[in-house]
Amino acid sequence: MRNFSFEFFPPQTAEGMEKLRVTRRQLVQLHPAYFSVTYGAGGTTQQRTINTVQEIFDEGLEVAPHISCVGATRETLQDLLQTYRNLGIKRVVALRGDLPSGMVEAGELRYANELVSFIRETFGDAFRIEVAAYPEYHPQSRSAQEDLINFKRKADAGADAAITQYFYNADAYFSFVEECAALGVTIPIIPGIMPILRYSQLARFSDACGAEIPRWIRRKLEGFGDDVVSIRSFGLDVVTALCDRLLQGGAPGLHFYTMNQAGSISTICQRLGL
Repeated sequence: MRNFSFEFFPPQTAEGMEKLRVTRRQLVQLHPAYFSVTYGAGGTTQQRTINTVQEIFDEGLEVAPHISCVGATRETLQDLLQTYRNLGIKRVVALRGDLPSGMVEAGELRYANELVSFIRETFGDAFRIEVAAYPEYHPQSRSAQEDLINFKRKADAGADAAITQYFYNADAYFSFVEECAALGVTIPIIPGIMPILRYSQLARFSDACGAEIPRWIRRKLEGFGDDVVSIRSFGLDVVTALCDRLLQGGAPGLHFYTMNQAGSISTICQRLGL
């Protein structure tokens, strides 16, 4: 059974929270397996993340908070996980995370595989654990092989599934899955999907996280200038075709990075017949 899921970030304002409720009401109609909620660098959005998770859970929906270990102690991580367990949360996304600007202390756990091990040692099978994967390889890894080994460590530590960084080259995903299988990694690897809404924002995100925008897509988007309607129309075609190829090729589902907006994702899912 294929799983489809949607990622939100915790809003900073009451207006943002209300907008997210509207977005959620639209996306619930697509019957996702779960929603995930991100966690700021070094846990900077912790309370907002908890509040957003609780609200989604109280609506009777499956929700997975992101948890990062960078800058955190075992004690604070255990307290946070216990908070979620007490709420009734049964799924988490376990990440290394980023240090916020100016913070130099990495914390007691340095890598995501250590966080996965910690969750398993402390809470057993209380949580289903999703981890991150990088089909185009993590920007800080020294080589593709090193990145694959690091991913295998997360799977071996007890991860149940993985969500990839977004990409626009389906071959990169299929190649990554094959390489993981050759290493004995058998957990589902679910493609992360980023809709194309604004080129400048997408280019900035992609440069920061190492996700490649193929040259033909870049040139086309650059050619549209400030024509938002054309950018979104082209983006819908590109991302729908990508999703279709991934599903046809056997991907176990799709995880959409919503940017707290429903429009493009609803259209993509309708076009795919989901």
